[in-house]
Amino acid sequence: MKRIWWIPISMLLLTGCVPSTNDETEVLNTEEEVETAIIPSMQLDAQYYRTLLPYKQSATRGKIINRLNSRYDIEEAENGLLRLSQNQFSPDDYYFQEGQKITDEDATAWLQRASEENPAGLNPEDKRTKQQKQDGDKPAAEILAHIVEQNYLVKTNENTIKLGGVSVGLALNSVYYNTEDGVSYEESIPHSQVEKEGKRLADEIVKRLREKEGMANIPITVGLFEQSPRNAMAPSTYFAYGVAPKKANEVADWKEINEEFVVFPTSGTEEKYREVDTAFLNFKQDVEEYFSNFTSVIGTGFYQGDQLREMKIDIPIQFYGSAEIIGFTQYLTGLVMEHFPENVQVEVSVTSSNGPEALVLRKVNQTEPIVHIYD
Repeated sequence: MKRIWWIPISMLLLTGCVPSTNDETEVLNTEEEVETAIIPSMQLDAQYYRTLLPYKQSATRGKIINRLNSRYDIEEAENGLLRLSQNQFSPDDYYFQEGQKITDEDATAWLQRASEENPAGLNPEDKRTKQQKQDGDKPAAEILAHIVEQNYLVKTNENTIKLGGVSVGLALNSVYYNTEDGVSYEESIPHSQVEKEGKRLADEIVKRLREKEGMANIPITVGLFEQSPRNAMAPSTYFAYGVAPKKANEVADWKEINEEFVVFPTSGTEEKYREVDTAFLNFKQDVEEYFSNFTSVIGTGFYQGDQLREMKIDIPIQFYGSAEIIGFTQYLTGLVMEHFPENVQVEVSVTSSNGPEALVLRKVNQTEPIVHIYD
């Protein structure tokens, strides 16, 4: 097991999160039975939800790996839904639990094509005739790739906890990958078609959720996530979300989400990237002057609108000495403070073939970064 070096603040600052021993015990009322749940009293950050214990996994969790194109989208389909859920369910008032309403049987049926054997399928029915198949006609592209469900629970006046809201993320294909008669092919799907189909699917899923016990008066937030092609270097994002109020069977008031991830250095020529790209290239050049025996420096910037909010930088290295790691991390910490503005969170991960070596985290408007060095 790796150990963590603790370095004085004058050199580097290391902080950690200490588990709370003062967790609250509440009674969780469900439709089936009364259960005991533990609510952690410590909230790591205002943007994070407190999670009920024992932790319950969603029935659809294992399906995401096989249906999304990259690990980047697997993470962002869940993290992005958490982020947009805060617009409806404040972390100050709600507790998080993975989705419990969509069952494994639901997800299996809904994600398949509609057919006589599977009328619940949400992807288009394959209506080709035998002759059309022989002629090489392709089936209609599947647009729905995955469904992410998250539950948000709230305290009642009776000092119990009940379901207060549900968020559903629909991961939609921008490229459909398929194999016919042993031949693989791909089909691009226009964004306008993805958006139109996504909104239709959102209404259908809301109707199906309303039929479940206890869901009639629960607000449902639905986000549309357009997943990236398989060769993408950065995650995709949610591009729209809407809310079905209590008792409503359709999503109302769709709102556009203007978020994107950008890989740096970038070949993009847009003005909003130029200043950040210059800062990143200067950072990269300074890193290369210190050590030349690493493979690359890659950054991924997260934008909301035209504003860079977060930069994550990965630096793979080939040296292993503890003194070198400490010296290099000290140097990186100074470069982070020098090259990136204070209103941007910057996270630098240093890794080697042995695994993680160091982590530098400078939060927004933070004058002293958080640093971990592993040994």
